[in-house]
Amino acid sequence: MSAHRLGAICIALAGLSCPPVSALAACDLLTGQRVVLLSAAPDPDVLVWDSRARLVAYAAGVIDSAQAVITHTTLAKPGTRAVVAMCDGGAVHPKYVAAAFDAVGIRMTTGPYRGKYGWVVSEDVHPVH
Repeated sequence: MSAHRLGAICIALAGLSCPPVSALAACDLLTGQRVVLLSAAPDPDVLVWDSRARLVAYAAGVIDSAQAVITHTTLAKPGTRAVVAMCDGGAVHPKYVAAAFDAVGIRMTTGPYRGKYGWVVSEDVHPVH
């Protein structure tokens, strides 16, 4: 059954507690999985957002202020290691891309921001083997 159909059924049944539709999508990453941060963009540094909502808004093109980006992100160097704390499947919808990506909550385990939590897009997260 699709996530959208399950969401519609939950709405139709009064009193049934249902997760948000976005939470029904599966992530490729597992909680506790070790990963390395590296952007595929021309600049390999990774923007680590202070909230899932801001990550989603930025990808959608809603946040267009450089000051907002500076205030609400940490710039992680490529190769920074992290652990997946949580994952919201298909939550990130980039403005100019048809695909959806996962919003990944991480805790950085190396570098100057070791121990800091944040949110990144799944494109910038690579499993450690």
